[in-house]
Amino acid sequence: MTSALDHAQQAEPRLALITGCLGGIGRALVEEFSASGYVVLGTDLPDAAPADGVAPDVYVSCDLARFCVDTDYRLAVLAQIKVHAKGRLSALVNNAAWQVVKPIEQLSVEDWVKSQNVNVMAPFLLTQGLLTELEAAQGSVVNVASIHAQLTKPEFVAYATSKAALVGMTRALAVELGARVRVNALCPAAIATPMLVAGFDGRPAQYQELADMHPVGRIGQPAEAARAARLLADGGLGFMTGATLQLDGGIGARLHDPV
Repeated sequence: MTSALDHAQQAEPRLALITGCLGGIGRALVEEFSASGYVVLGTDLPDAAPADGVAPDVYVSCDLARFCVDTDYRLAVLAQIKVHAKGRLSALVNNAAWQVVKPIEQLSVEDWVKSQNVNVMAPFLLTQGLLTELEAAQGSVVNVASIHAQLTKPEFVAYATSKAALVGMTRALAVELGARVRVNALCPAAIATPMLVAGFDGRPAQYQELADMHPVGRIGQPAEAARAARLLADGGLGFMTGATLQLDGGIGARLHDPV
């Protein structure tokens, strides 16, 4: 006689789809979800390749800008994902993003469209295209937004607008999907990815100044963002949907008025 435990042991492991899996936060997400027992399917740009060390179990190259505008390409990518996703797509982590930092006078239509497509349209199309698989697994969606959804600075208008839209879409999807698929957002502040650290190369004082702006006195780590995303995905928080989790070291609560 087969017990419920036997069935559980024979069941296929949960699958997590992580976009932008080769970036700083993306690699931490792969590591976190893998360590938590997920099979990880990662996507990133076609000219990228998984490096030695942390790598997803399955890799699908995907240009999300093209994914948004080329129907045949989008269907082909979704078909590759669905081969692995049947009945076990427990988490879709929309982590990939494109950031343009320019004064408004220099922003092109192409800059604007790519920002909105990669950062908002692609998460929507992935959720829509994989909805059947997510629902079958009682899965959830985690949209990695940014502190720029609420608080921003000059030259980030395209990026900030896209991240605010992503948070708004998170709420709207949660309302529409209800108990079918949970949808939540994560809004990190400064995270010490290789890209951020490289941007301060030779400028340790400026890096420390950025760290000190956060009430906790430091910059966040990719592993912390990954743990927060995994918590939103499967942390026993079945009543949490449409929520935005601020992972910002307290900077979102701080005034910067002159003392």
